[in-house]
Amino acid sequence: MSFTQAIFEALESLNGNKMRSGLTVLGIVIGVAAVIAMLAVGNGAQASITGSISSIGTNLLFVFSGATQAGGPGGPGSGRSGNNDRPLTLGDADAISDPFAAPSVESVAPVIQGNGGLVFAGENTTTSISGVTPAYYSVRNLQMAEGEFINEEHSLGQMSVVVLGPETAITLFGHADGVVGETIRIEGQPFRVIGVLVKRGGSAFGSEDNAAYIPFSTAQARLIKRSSRDEVDIIYVQSVSAEVVPQAVEEISNIIRQRHRTPIGVDDFSVFTQQDFLSTFATITGVLTIFLGGIAGISLLVGGIGIMNIMLVSVTERTREIGLRKALGARKRDILLQFLTESSLLSLIGGIIGIMFGWLIAFIVGQVAAATGNNFTPIVGTDAIILSTSFSAIIGLFFGIYPASRAANLEPVEALRYE
Repeated sequence: MSFTQAIFEALESLNGNKMRSGLTVLGIVIGVAAVIAMLAVGNGAQASITGSISSIGTNLLFVFSGATQAGGPGGPGSGRSGNNDRPLTLGDADAISDPFAAPSVESVAPVIQGNGGLVFAGENTTTSISGVTPAYYSVRNLQMAEGEFINEEHSLGQMSVVVLGPETAITLFGHADGVVGETIRIEGQPFRVIGVLVKRGGSAFGSEDNAAYIPFSTAQARLIKRSSRDEVDIIYVQSVSAEVVPQAVEEISNIIRQRHRTPIGVDDFSVFTQQDFLSTFATITGVLTIFLGGIAGISLLVGGIGIMNIMLVSVTERTREIGLRKALGARKRDILLQFLTESSLLSLIGGIIGIMFGWLIAFIVGQVAAATGNNFTPIVGTDAIILSTSFSAIIGLFFGIYPASRAANLEPVEALRYE
């Protein structure tokens, strides 16, 4: 029996039991669609996080107190030092900005952070409040939608001015435009809005759109209290270029070690780069993607068991047919090929339909994310399509081997006598 003939006979056999074949295919369809959709969500999450981190600059470094801690409002580190850690200070930031001590550093922006309540005309919200210097604008690669950012005059005069993220502006005013000049209250104190930032979307460290920025000196004196006046929570550093980031890390580390008098290997601070965060999140999302794909793969195995079950039923129903074929000269390999072809076709058809359904699910997830304002787009990769299709075909062959072998090993005389 030729392979082409086996395909036609398999199609004819499957067509004779449309309902049963359709339900069998459905198990594979669900499995393949689940694998495609889950891998698309995982790839989309990884791309979204990577894009968010990269958007703030490949030459940005984060310096915060503590050798291992990270996380916190508005940035990668809360900056609050542990019991045995010396906090970062304005003196540290000034030392890092020295071009002779750190020639690879271009700009330095110390920040103190906290949370506070903002109120305007009965509307209120709680958001992250950051005390920043004018250098923060360029270091963090920000853009203004309207108004201006905090400048030297605001800082020297400890002025009560605030720059809002677009989400915060919308929460307070109902819109993000035309709010410059309005006065809001932060923790009961009046602040004049001087600018609104361009929408950037959520990042790996939280939404930068839901935030408020005030002069560093104002935050120190009136809103965010620390154990010492010159203590800072985090220092953002912009290197001259992405190529000299490793050199900048070394320069920064040496400066702070000298100032904190810490021996090498027992640092009370941490310096993170974009690549550090990219590697960390790539590992996390990679594990997540594998986990989701593995869960979806279970449904493929269930579909494969369904194929084996149906093929065993088919062998039982067609025992006399198999005996007749063998009596007329059909070889063992012909019977084996016939049933393997049927099981493979079931899984292949299910795989093709499953790819279309998986892509549709991923598309719907992307539309829902866009409708809710999330910067997330599932990515259906070629590797996911090839993997799921190949896996479904292999499952068809694997779970079809036993029924096919059972059919091929039937004795012609016993098969002809079967009722």
